[in-house]
Amino acid sequence: MQRSFVEIVARTRQARRLLEKEGLSGLAWRGRRRLSAKLTPLGSVGLEVTDESFASAAECAATGWRFPDALPWDGQEPLRIAWVCYPPTPGSGGHTTLFRMVQAAIDAGHACTVYLLDHHEGELSRHIAKIRLGWPSLKVTIRDFRDGIEDSHAIIASSWQSAWAILGQGSRGVRCYLVQDFEPSFYPAGSEYALAEATYRFGFKGITAGPWIASILRNNYGMTATSFDFGCDLAHYQAFAHAADRSGICYYCRPSTPRRMHELSMAAIQLFHAEEPSIPIHFYGELVPDPGFPIIQHGMLDPAGLNELYNSCVAGLVLSATNVSLVPYEMLASGCIPVVNDADHNRMVLANEFVEYAGQTPHELVMALRGLVGRSDDAKQAMIGSASASVATKSWASVGHQVVDCIENLVREASVDQVAGA
Repeated sequence: MQRSFVEIVARTRQARRLLEKEGLSGLAWRGRRRLSAKLTPLGSVGLEVTDESFASAAECAATGWRFPDALPWDGQEPLRIAWVCYPPTPGSGGHTTLFRMVQAAIDAGHACTVYLLDHHEGELSRHIAKIRLGWPSLKVTIRDFRDGIEDSHAIIASSWQSAWAILGQGSRGVRCYLVQDFEPSFYPAGSEYALAEATYRFGFKGITAGPWIASILRNNYGMTATSFDFGCDLAHYQAFAHAADRSGICYYCRPSTPRRMHELSMAAIQLFHAEEPSIPIHFYGELVPDPGFPIIQHGMLDPAGLNELYNSCVAGLVLSATNVSLVPYEMLASGCIPVVNDADHNRMVLANEFVEYAGQTPHELVMALRGLVGRSDDAKQAMIGSASASVATKSWASVGHQVVDCIENLVREASVDQVAGA
């Protein structure tokens, strides 16, 4: 009884200290996290792989990862391409890239179908409505994965979960795998890490976002992999503000995504504010509790809003512990210089001389930010024009052509192999 009373007093004092330091919003945020942990304790959620998929993996492994032959292709008729993905959340960058590739294949004359894989038994009509609203330019047939996949020339997984799901499909089609990041690293060492990593040994044909992922898949897993470049929406991201009109820095804020290194970013931004208190600091993406120093929170912005924000800033902080996001190219197109953590995966994919690489410590990131905001107006103006010009050829149209060519080549090779083996 005495211990219980002491615990209550200690917890009350702790709550009071947190309330004084972080405010009511910070205390509420902590409460939501604790409640979530109570409602879904570790190990209760289960794996996002069905028993049927596990059984299919055993069967496929026993045959040397052989799958039903693809539909024959003469190189003239439109391809039938099946794309398998989870229902997207608003603003999902991964789905945006995926849907751009789907539309590129449609524009090339191919027949595409998106199959939505939902382990939570959601209504297909609701998912379709969200996709039509969030990606209105996407003109594609959308079906429920549970109803099966039609025979196709290519069946393309877009995540480790969908790679497991298509193992059990008896549909014809070259098994391809659109890999946008090294997904095992999304998890701590454990079951999900192992299951995600296992998909790279399924014998699928990899189509990867950038060369870093392709090199990992080839060198570590012996997987066939072809990479495509990162693109930029050049219609929306353009530099129009001069150096004199740019005063702040911006931060791509994603605390829910560990690979975007939120805690390190916050430590750097706090130190930056202490050294440069007059520089406006803009947050966009996810909203966060009051950090204890002045920030301007924008939340989710559409491309037009992002371009306006970038044009008000000299530099932007955008970190990644795995494959880089699309944000640095968007910043560059708008004349805003991205400060990126110095890592092989970032240098290999971006390969842009106007990206500011910094060591992965707060003080090194601050040095990079201060170096950019401290330049003269003339130097900033030259930097804006050169940075924007450096990505002028990085259109999504050209990237789409790369992906479509890759799919066509994989289907063509499969058709040749089928004829040779007949």
